[in-house]
Amino acid sequence: MNVLEIRGLTKKFGDFIAVDNMSLSVREGEIFGFLGSNGAGKSTTINLVASLLRPTSGEIRILEKDISKHNRFAKMNLGIVPQDLAIYQDMTAYENVKFFAGLYGLRGAELKERVEEALRFVGLEDKAKSFPKNFSGGMKRRLNIACAIAHRPKLIIMDEPTVGIDPQSRNYILTSVRKLNEMGCTIIYTSHYMEEVEEICSRIAIIDHGKIIADGTKEQLIATITDMKEVRIELKQDGEAFLGLIRRLPGVRTATAHESEIRIHSDLSVDNLSGILKQLINGGAVIRSVEEQEPNLETVFLTLTGRNLRD
Repeated sequence: MNVLEIRGLTKKFGDFIAVDNMSLSVREGEIFGFLGSNGAGKSTTINLVASLLRPTSGEIRILEKDISKHNRFAKMNLGIVPQDLAIYQDMTAYENVKFFAGLYGLRGAELKERVEEALRFVGLEDKAKSFPKNFSGGMKRRLNIACAIAHRPKLIIMDEPTVGIDPQSRNYILTSVRKLNEMGCTIIYTSHYMEEVEEICSRIAIIDHGKIIADGTKEQLIATITDMKEVRIELKQDGEAFLGLIRRLPGVRTATAHESEIRIHSDLSVDNLSGILKQLINGGAVIRSVEEQEPNLETVFLTLTGRNLRD
């Protein structure tokens, strides 16, 4: 089942088209990466899904229901963790989560249980009576998540939840994302940290100029730009003498030498580095250094959009 389905979505601001006839689906159980440079249309799309903006045209469905006709149903099943902290500094952590959970109609014993559950999940149960103005950046981010999950939404949008925090808090939040997913939540995850998206997302879409220009697993996206990897090996000897040994190995397409450095282009799908090194050593080569360069998500993004993620 598609937890989120977007069909022909367009949003115009005057003559400017922020989202341009977009169609996209997010399947149940996915951690879905959503990438785009500043101004690409990513934030506008998120605001449309959250009903903070109205589309110029097109349709958005959450759990197979049109949000324009079933707005309350959509909101009850959607949690938003915004990039800008949505917490009140002069309310305790408990009061913050209680306030946001109460907006979804939770009351009484159920409300208390959900608030405590959410604070426990983000590791802030011992800070329930403390004020966010005294929290570290990472603790504020975790409280932001607690406010978004207390009503147990089926779909959670996390918009750069780890921006500006320390590595320990970042790892804690990434672990929490995985746990939420294991508990049955479908997650849309945006980040300017490519390694995060590579690490946790099962599928990724890249948006540019309001259009989805790529959609697939990390491996599928890499395959759209190249099917090769490069290995650079620095030897103590001249590399030319060893090229014949390397060129006949499985997966090797080209092997060239410039003085003591050998450059090898090989099939991305073939794991042959250990075989290459073994062949060189058996042939008498003395290896000084090895560098294997495989294309990654950042390579894909730069190739397809021509710019850095934060541009």
